Amino acid sequence: MRLTDIPEIAGLSTPEKILLVEDLWDSIAGDESSLVVPQSHKDELERRLDSYESGPGNLLSLEELQTRVEKRK
Repeated sequence: MRLTDIPEIAGLSTPEKILLVEDLWDSIAGDESSLVVPQSHKDELERRLDSYESGPGNLLSLEELQTRVEKRK
């Protein structure tokens, strides 16, 4: 489904659209049993946790992260 399929949505203000998205998200989040996490995501999470546990000194501070992000702009 696309935004153009429901023309009434296009006429909503930005705050109204945000409320609509929040309602939609809440309806999805309330049905967690139908959400399937792909095995690749679970594997990546496990890899990252293992990496952290084996060397937490490799983490960046918030300031270091912000500096790196700003340099990429």
